[in-house]
Amino acid sequence: MKLKVLNSIRTNNFSDEHVMEKISAMWTGASTELSNYKGITYGLYHEYESDYKGDYTLCVAIEEKNNPLIVIPDDTKFEIFKVDIEDEQGIFNTWNEIWNKEAEGNLKRIYTYDVEKYYPDGNIDIYIAVKEE
Repeated sequence: MKLKVLNSIRTNNFSDEHVMEKISAMWTGASTELSNYKGITYGLYHEYESDYKGDYTLCVAIEEKNNPLIVIPDDTKFEIFKVDIEDEQGIFNTWNEIWNKEAEGNLKRIYTYDVEKYYPDGNIDIYIAVKEE
């Protein structure tokens, strides 16, 4: 995946009391450029401090073949989670499912790049980078 970053933040889901405001402002800041974009939009999680409880960088990104700012290696193995887009809390609930699966020892994350893929048809998938088995 070759991506161009439109906007980014550094935050923490558990210790940053302004996490939701920051995420909302990040997407709002990218909305002008996204308004004419017809491809897949990415929410890219990377630069993890530790695990899902630590600080991380979140970016809004789009595909960029020529001069990408971030290149996710083609050999990255992902576990894919489908978001229930009928549920208003679908993204949040899917992340809770991911965290619970990891806490139970059933998801071996590597904390390199995790990706929310927002498809033009409205569907959303979350790609979690995992260890090779």
